[in-house]
Amino acid sequence: MKTLKISISDLDYNKFGIPSDQLSFSALVDLVSRELSRQSLSNSVKLAEKLSLSELSIEEITKEVKAVRKNAKNNN
Repeated sequence: MKTLKISISDLDYNKFGIPSDQLSFSALVDLVSRELSRQSLSNSVKLAEKLSLSELSIEEITKEVKAVRKNAKNNN
């Protein structure tokens, strides 16, 4: 097994919720993946709010999805 030493800022250390100074690579990958997923979701929510997509009803969303699927089917 290899040991890898990584320097990380206190801000990132806290942001990623790193539980200790020593953890496995798979645990680090899991923590980073979760934080990146959280950031991606947050960005998606902000974009939806900016474009007023967050105000769509379930019926409007369903109608939009059906229209996109129909269009994709017709273009294939």
